Amino acid sequence: MSDIVSTAGQTAAPIGPGRFIAVVGPSGAGKDTLIALAHQACGPEVLFPRRVVTRAASVFEENDTLTREAFDAALARGGFALNWDAHGLRYGLPAAIDDAIRGGRSVVINVSRAVVPTIRKNYAHVTVVLITAPAEVLAARLAARARPSDGPLAERLHRAINVADVAADLTISNVGAPEQHARQLLQVIRRG
Repeated sequence: MSDIVSTAGQTAAPIGPGRFIAVVGPSGAGKDTLIALAHQACGPEVLFPRRVVTRAASVFEENDTLTREAFDAALARGGFALNWDAHGLRYGLPAAIDDAIRGGRSVVINVSRAVVPTIRKNYAHVTVVLITAPAEVLAARLAARARPSDGPLAERLHRAINVADVAADLTISNVGAPEQHARQLLQVIRRG
């Protein structure tokens, strides 16, 4: 795997009492769609932060954008709770999520499966939700969005997550009406 994972600072004790709900899955599985639908149904006790990515936001993924240089500067200032490199891009989670979790809030965010072990180590209450879909569904979704930064479709599909690679607490097969699957995600968010 080409992902590089690091954290802004290791903690002596896992961060809590709030929850970190890590959403993982292959490109085209509909992670951001289900997160957006769940977000609409939640109140302020749940934080849905935007990732910082060295790629422009699109209609398929809302994120804050930084150049590589600005990303590196933010990283040096301690601006990220967690960051990783994947697919030629840099990703960061804002440092403010740690304060939200310390304050008892739940945080729901789409992350790379490569960071799951670090999340489990750094946070006291972690739930990992794997959102997936059959290969033909992933292929159709990726072809429809045709985002240049996704790279060649065959490569993207080849990187699809093997379910055995992720110690998920819940797996959602996102085929059909997304509202039904968003309700499954919402149940996890509201638990605890």
